Amino acid sequence: MAAARRGAMSSGNVFVATYPPRRCGIATFTRDLAGVTGDHEIAVLHPPDGPVLYPVEVEHRIRRDVRADYLRVAMTLNRSNARVVSIQHEYGIWGGDDGEYVLEFVGALSKPVVATLHTVPRDPSQGQRRVLTRLIDASSATVVMSQSAAALLQRVYGVHPDVIDVVPHGVPHLPLLAPDRVKPKLGMEVAPMILSFGLIGPGKGYESVIEAMPAVIGACPTAYYVILGATHPELLRREGEVYRSKLTRLAEALGVANRVLFVDRFVTRSELATWLTAADIFVTPYPNPDQIVSGTLAYAMSAGKAIVSTRYAYAVEMLEGGRGRLVESSLPGALGDSLIELIRDHELRRRLGQRAYEFSRTMIWPEVGARYRGIFERVGTAEARPRSGREVLIAGHVRA
Repeated sequence: MAAARRGAMSSGNVFVATYPPRRCGIATFTRDLAGVTGDHEIAVLHPPDGPVLYPVEVEHRIRRDVRADYLRVAMTLNRSNARVVSIQHEYGIWGGDDGEYVLEFVGALSKPVVATLHTVPRDPSQGQRRVLTRLIDASSATVVMSQSAAALLQRVYGVHPDVIDVVPHGVPHLPLLAPDRVKPKLGMEVAPMILSFGLIGPGKGYESVIEAMPAVIGACPTAYYVILGATHPELLRREGEVYRSKLTRLAEALGVANRVLFVDRFVTRSELATWLTAADIFVTPYPNPDQIVSGTLAYAMSAGKAIVSTRYAYAVEMLEGGRGRLVESSLPGALGDSLIELIRDHELRRRLGQRAYEFSRTMIWPEVGARYRGIFERVGTAEARPRSGREVLIAGHVRA
């Protein structure tokens, strides 16, 4: 059956990444992107604690830490009828030091490669820089999800701007709904709900929102904060629930445990949509100012939420122009002041949410899928020629 599927997809593409039921943002992104780009199959990057079973579209399995698997699957793809290989790059999902096995994989491919970069470190180690620049050199096109990521590649890595395609992070097409109409569907209190979601782990800044909650509750006693999501599987494997327990103890110590609610599960797309539409305010308190993408923030924009965020690179780019509230730091006082302002001002929440929603219309998955299909078409139909490094196809022609 697998051979028949491959033989039938003469114009199809292969996506190489983690994949559901693996619980990680890149797995979800890959599933959603593949679903809007036409015929495809998946070569899954399978971590040591990965799922036993995958959906039928997963035709190939690369054990992350087994070097020989990369060459084996590359040779299989070279013999197939697939036109383009779409690689999702984040250092931790590939094997070897700094995920260097990705270089062996793309080096063995004879198919055109499109690399989507999910992480671009501002201060890369020598190994990180080597892997990223060589991956770009080996790719027919390179995609990032923000202008700040494109600027970082040029400034820090010396990448020519012609190499880079900027395609936004895809988002679902969600309706604009009154939050208080949705909360009862979740069994939640009809009161101001502040929401964060995503895989739980250090570096998300949730502590600062919890520390702001005494002031928020002082101003609006019925307000509550929901942290939605399971613990990141890699963190769970290494440390268990140490970080979640730390957050719980902090809420208890501040006397706000009854107004800080943890929904400890990896939710489906439909359930996530319900939570997003039920929220009054969405908050991303990430402390890393260099973060170049946030799928959670993009999703919140697609639901028309009033957003409060620290000033990390992606948030500044997405929320400038009055599409949200940006605070200068993750200090509890700064977050608390903005949260209180939005809780008290329903019309301000509506305006910010409407602007975010309108801006996100170019980010819905059908639009993003069309952008990727254009890139795949360009690299798939280009005249075969040796890759000279960091070249990109723009508007149907090659520029070195």
